Amino acid sequence: MKKTILVAALALAAFASFAQGKYSWIDPVSDDKDKILPGVDPTKVTGTIVTAGSSTVFPLSEAVAERFKKEGFTGQVTIDSIGTGAGFERFAKTGETDIANASRAIKSSEVEWAKALSAPRTPIAFQVGTDALAVCVSAKNKFVQDATAAELALIFSTAQFWSDVRPTWPKKEIKRFSPGTDSGTFDYFVEHVFKKDKKPLLAAKNLQLSEDDNVLVQGIAGDESAIGYFGFAYAVENKGKIRPISVDGIEPNQANVDANKYPLSRPLFLYSDARVIQEKPQVAAFLAYYLTYSNELIKKVGYFPATPDATKKAKQALADAMKGRY
Repeated sequence: MKKTILVAALALAAFASFAQGKYSWIDPVSDDKDKILPGVDPTKVTGTIVTAGSSTVFPLSEAVAERFKKEGFTGQVTIDSIGTGAGFERFAKTGETDIANASRAIKSSEVEWAKALSAPRTPIAFQVGTDALAVCVSAKNKFVQDATAAELALIFSTAQFWSDVRPTWPKKEIKRFSPGTDSGTFDYFVEHVFKKDKKPLLAAKNLQLSEDDNVLVQGIAGDESAIGYFGFAYAVENKGKIRPISVDGIEPNQANVDANKYPLSRPLFLYSDARVIQEKPQVAAFLAYYLTYSNELIKKVGYFPATPDATKKAKQALADAMKGRY
């Protein structure tokens, strides 16, 4: 009888804790080195988590989700690699997703979409790393080792032959590969190489656009006259098939990214909303887990950790969104 009463009391206490708004997945032991976020017990997390967006962020989100599942998460994480712009449409315009993966900051027009939803959203940015956008050629290419920003503008617009850019390069037609216009990588490249004017790139001959970075990799790898660009992780994953070139004499590597020297480095983000985080415990758990462990996984994927200040800012933004729930 006493045992029955004790079990009932424990169950009542657990229900009372949930009723007061406490997340049931919280682990009293947290691995957060900054001591901002609570611990996460994946075995206590169920439900569906829906994310979509950047193909650049995709490998990191996939790695985090796989570890989350291995440690006991029994629900489902959907990660659609459709480009940053399309990801923001699903998150902010139609409200279909819980999290947007992005390789650029959200635009004011996309914030207005979120405000106009029937259940309005206020997008919150969580920086999860830094990418060195890699400009790559085939491993078969022996003549291109580096290019200036001005030369990249020629290569991806009006130059027909490689020799049009540098006389020492061969008279071979340039084959261009670029992420599609929904991609944050496309936006970033256009902003930094073409001063935000996408017309010269889109008007270039021998141009193939794709939201699938693996398609771009295959195209570049098979042709010594080809060149393209995407997140650094894809260069790492396909080492031996393609190789990144230096830009303005600077190699895309950890030291140059940390020193802010590489001209095509950029932050990587997740976006969510406080109401979503409050109403969907599984989303809060996944974000807390992500921000706690992403720096352990990010180098294996092929990107670089965010700065300590940016990491703390992201964790604090999540803690604020979860306020009152732990």
